[in-house]
Amino acid sequence: MNPIKVAVTGAGGRMGREVVKMVLQDEQLKLVAAVSPSAGPVDAGTLVGLQACGVTVMPDLETALSNAKADVLVDFTVPHAVYEITRTAIQHGVRPVIGTTGFTPEQMKELDELCRSQGIGGLIAPNFSIGAILMMKFAAQASKYMPHVEIIEYHGDQKLDAPSGTSIKTAELISEVRQELRQGNPNEKETIEGARGGYYDGFRIHSVRLPGVFAQQEVIFGGYGQTLKIRHDSYDRAGYMPGVNVAVKKVMTYTGLIYGFEHVMD
Repeated sequence: MNPIKVAVTGAGGRMGREVVKMVLQDEQLKLVAAVSPSAGPVDAGTLVGLQACGVTVMPDLETALSNAKADVLVDFTVPHAVYEITRTAIQHGVRPVIGTTGFTPEQMKELDELCRSQGIGGLIAPNFSIGAILMMKFAAQASKYMPHVEIIEYHGDQKLDAPSGTSIKTAELISEVRQELRQGNPNEKETIEGARGGYYDGFRIHSVRLPGVFAQQEVIFGGYGQTLKIRHDSYDRAGYMPGVNVAVKKVMTYTGLIYGFEHVMD
C-alpha cells in the first residue's frame, strides 16, 4: 500500500514542527511538502531535529501544492489565514486536516460543498487530543443530569482567540443534549464588565490567559449539595500527534467536511 502523501502548513511553528516530525516517523505517511513563510529555505527534517528528508520548506502554499501532488494537508497556522489555506487545498484536490480555529458556520458549509464537489474528505478539529475529546464527551453526558454548568479554559498569554475552539466545541456538545437554562440570579449585575464570562446558551465560558500555561480546561457542574469537575490538562504538543495521525489516515476514507475529531475517533 502506497504511503499517504502529506503537506504541512505552518511547518516552522511549534505545532507544525511536531506534525512534520510525526509524518517523518510513520512509514505509512510520506512528507511531500512543508510550508512556512519565515522558516525556509531549509530541509524539513533538519528543521525538526531529524535527518534531512529531501523536502525543502517553501514560503508559498500554491507552489508547494502544485509541485507536491499531496493527498492531505495538515494545518496549524493562524485564524486569519486558515480559511484561504483550506480553500486552496481543496481546490487542488488535497484533503484538509485543520487544527486551526476561526471558521464561521457559513465558511464551513461552503468548504463542505467544495469538498463534495471534489469528491474528497476534510476535517476541522478544535482539538486533536484524545483525552480532550473524552473530556468533552463526558461533559455532554453529565449535563443531562446536572444542567448547571460553567467552563473555564486556560491557555498561554499569546493565544489569539478567546474563548478557545475547544471550549466552544464543548459548549456545542453540551447544548445538543441540554435545553437552554439561564443560570444565576435573574437580577445579577456585573460591576466589572465581563466578570461573568462569555454567555452561551444560558451558561458561561471563562478564558484565562497567562504566561507559563499550556492548555487546560475544566467543566464545572453544580447541584444541590455537590459539584462535579471534569478537567483535562495538556502538557506537551506531542500529545496531539496520535490524534492528528488518526485524522490523516481517516480523511482518506470519506467525502465531505467533518467538524470535530470525535467523529473520526476509533
